[in-house]
Amino acid sequence: MNDEPPAREPIGEDARLDALEARLKAAREQEEQRNRPVAGAAADANYRMGNRVLAELIGGIGGGAFIGWVIDHFAGTSHWGLLVVMFLGIIVAFRSIIRMSAQRPE
Repeated sequence: MNDEPPAREPIGEDARLDALEARLKAAREQEEQRNRPVAGAAADANYRMGNRVLAELIGGIGGGAFIGWVIDHFAGTSHWGLLVVMFLGIIVAFRSIIRMSAQRPE
């Protein structure tokens, strides 16, 4: 066969394509780092806030019911003390939850 080199050199990759590939690779790496979940910092804060809201609700309702029952027991009234103080406990719990939600995250 023919041992002579071809008249034209094969067209190599364009330098712009190489630069584009490098930029795409860097952008993919940055996107992966941005979307990678943090070691639980945000989830931890949300979990603590949820527990705090739940404690406020249970404490307000349960505490109000208990105090109302004690008032009813010693005053000899029917369940009006229980209902009124439990209702006040619910109001205080919701007020506290609204205050917590208005605070800016740290």
